[in-house]
Amino acid sequence: MEAINGVPVTEDMIQAWADEAERGYDIDALRKRGRKPKGDGPARVVPVRLDDSLVRALDARAEEDKTSRSDVIRAAIRAYP
Repeated sequence: MEAINGVPVTEDMIQAWADEAERGYDIDALRKRGRKPKGDGPARVVPVRLDDSLVRALDARAEEDKTSRSDVIRAAIRAYP
């Protein structure tokens, strides 16, 4: 038997979900998925190689700023003229 978060899924549950779907959903009320945009448009992953000393510096700055490595890198690039 299938389970969701450890709760067994019953035929009654499946029927209730099907009935709900057939009635339709309020699109505006649905939870948004995915990450929030960080810039002007869709983001791309850009791999960057860093030596150990740069990784340590990056981690230290991220910890100091209570943020992520990615946020530190984005801020550094935006600050570059």
